[in-house]
Amino acid sequence: MTLPADSVKDRWGGSAQGVSELAGKYLTFSLGNEEFGISILNVREIIGVMEITAVPHTPPYIKGVINLRGRVIPVMDLRLRFGMSSKEYDDRTCVIVTEVQGHNNTVYVGMVVDSVSEVVNIAAAEIEHPPSMGSSTESENILGMAKVKDEVKILLDVNRIVGERLLRQFEEM
Repeated sequence: MTLPADSVKDRWGGSAQGVSELAGKYLTFSLGNEEFGISILNVREIIGVMEITAVPHTPPYIKGVINLRGRVIPVMDLRLRFGMSSKEYDDRTCVIVTEVQGHNNTVYVGMVVDSVSEVVNIAAAEIEHPPSMGSSTESENILGMAKVKDEVKILLDVNRIVGERLLRQFEEM
């Protein structure tokens, strides 16, 4: 059942984006057997995995930093960020360089994914608010669930994936 845009309520206590505001172009990618999407407006570029320099005292899902054309960019492994098992990087593994709005400026963050699929245009009628999974912290990164070509794609919020605490650290890099 798809909810009308004006009936969507944020279960985290704030005002939610209506389903119609979530409609648009998404870069889709896979992690294991699941398909995810992030707004194409947050994507700076897609690159192959390159040498990642480890940074001490960071969470296990922060793989380190890369030097991308003179810019130091922190890199997180989305499999580990979402509590999935790690996987050996292969020729399909990609880093999606995303733009995240910080407090003072835009921060670039690389997100390692198993493979990039395609850019799809998702209409409001194809998006549902995420179901309640019992704990809002479990699904706080999810904007919605999209039904595209008989498949469900989990639409993610890159700002929430990074989180406030890490965003402050990344802004200082």
